Amino acid sequence: MNLILHCRRRTLASRKLVQTHLPNCHPIKSLEYGSEDLTILPNGLAIISTGLKDPVLPSYSDAPGKMYTLDMSEDSRMKPVELRMGRGFDLDSFNPHGISVYTDETDNSVYLFVVNHPQQKTQVEIFLFVVEDHSLVYVKTIKHEFLHSVNDIVAVGVESFYATNDHYFGGGTLNTLEILLAQPWSNVVYYSPEEVKVVAEGFYMANGINISPDKRHIYVADLFDHNIHVLERLESNGLAPVKVVEVGSLVDNIYVDPETGDLWIGCHPNGWKLFQNDPEDLPGSEVIQIKGIHSEKPVVTQVYADDGSVLIGSSVAAPYGGKLLIGTIYQKALVCDLAKVDQ
Repeated sequence: MNLILHCRRRTLASRKLVQTHLPNCHPIKSLEYGSEDLTILPNGLAIISTGLKDPVLPSYSDAPGKMYTLDMSEDSRMKPVELRMGRGFDLDSFNPHGISVYTDETDNSVYLFVVNHPQQKTQVEIFLFVVEDHSLVYVKTIKHEFLHSVNDIVAVGVESFYATNDHYFGGGTLNTLEILLAQPWSNVVYYSPEEVKVVAEGFYMANGINISPDKRHIYVADLFDHNIHVLERLESNGLAPVKVVEVGSLVDNIYVDPETGDLWIGCHPNGWKLFQNDPEDLPGSEVIQIKGIHSEKPVVTQVYADDGSVLIGSSVAAPYGGKLLIGTIYQKALVCDLAKVDQ
């Protein structure tokens, strides 16, 4: 019984959500089976991962996962376009999770890093994004024993990145037990062709990860501790803890505004409902904005909140051009106007 009570506390099972809606929200057609992670390029082109199949969460499509783009700069109804994926890659087992984009400043090549879970294993795929013909060219697959349960990733080079492991164990029934125990066993790993090492640990469930615009700090979302960790990058590629910002929700993926440095976080207001998936008591959605995260008093604001009647299981959110794009683990994606929100 104590385990259940502990788990309920970590998942904010007793939280009552006060709804906060935005104007002119509408779902994005063709993205009905999840949009777990997304990022937006400087030109307004969003890249979105879809079709994640997680063994402890619902999935409403048997089709392999896909990658889409969505032009956020268009004023008309936004229409996602599937990214073609070239030869040399196993499309049938594609199960995309967290994503990150890295631009090589030497030649402006854009690399897309995708966490992939074929057969519920973990590996990282690197693609070259060819804008001209709207395709992904497969570059390589990275596997390593330290990358055993990767959730999200932030690229810092053409083959280097930081990644969160959301579980201590590699899968199966032990992961379910781990969720019940809710112990600080997850970590962050640095990977490069030269070295692979654990650079931060002690998270209850390290989830989203991203980097500051000046590349000096890494942000890590601890889902079961309801907070964001700020860590400083060291010359050794290690990470030094700086501060922790309380959010009060189950924090998932982090988007960093490249202009303001604000953090935008897709959150789960009640994780107990998310795992229960009761159609009579749906899990809701929440988007949190953090302004001035490096100041003495960061401002944490609830920008959007819904009880599940509109949007279920929000996992990521990103602003562009006065609009907010919200993705979910296994349901639809939503775009809304950002009214009375200072970006």
